[in-house]
Amino acid sequence: MIETERPYQIRGTTQTLLALRVDTPDDPTFFDLLKTDVLKSPAFYKNAPVVIDVQPILDQPTTEFRKFVARVRASGMQPIGVINGDETWNKAAAAVGLSVLAAGAPAKLDAAPSNAEPPRAAPSVAERGAAEAAPTPPAARPAPAAMVVEETVRGGQQVYARDGDAICLASISNGADVVATGNVHVYAALRGRAFAGFDGDQRAMIFCDRLEAELVSIAGFHLVSEELPAVARGKRVRVRCADGGLVVDVVS
Repeated sequence: MIETERPYQIRGTTQTLLALRVDTPDDPTFFDLLKTDVLKSPAFYKNAPVVIDVQPILDQPTTEFRKFVARVRASGMQPIGVINGDETWNKAAAAVGLSVLAAGAPAKLDAAPSNAEPPRAAPSVAERGAAEAAPTPPAARPAPAAMVVEETVRGGQQVYARDGDAICLASISNGADVVATGNVHVYAALRGRAFAGFDGDQRAMIFCDRLEAELVSIAGFHLVSEELPAVARGKRVRVRCADGGLVVDVVS
């Protein structure tokens, strides 16, 4: 049989995949909240491929799974597979046209509170008595934690600082995401995508030592690579919200 050149190529590729961990699918607010998140940051969520993590619901029936997948798709995300399923759930996934994927490994993170204090010596009897007699002050709101990432975030990986800033000490590769409810700091090259103010905080900023990003986004406002100012490429920059959009400042 004569080998002919195929009209296609099958190649490996690295893509960022979101995982939707399903804890309480019967919660009446589940899909309203999901739609709100998609609309809040459409550059991140809209039409994003997502795998459904069914580990928390392995003991639940799969009879409503087709309807569940359809509602996730209606929210704006695109389900493509399941992870952490057993035989029953994997069969249910195949029945609705989804793939069965192995769970990916997250980026190595070192999360530490930015307001950590050294341990104190135990109070004396007199100090304890004075403290008990004094009125109790209102509880202070703790400062948000900063997530510190010491290693390169590679294509297909995602870092999510849910409660504060993301501080990255190495490069963010093409196809990688850094997401933070606070600021994003990259003390190296930013080549992937950075999302600051992910919960809608327009005061958040993005800082990086070398701007080569695929996308930068703050509170739903975003600039893709082609929209970044030429003067800022490869430079140390600060990205901020202003006048209903994003401004990129070159920092000397």
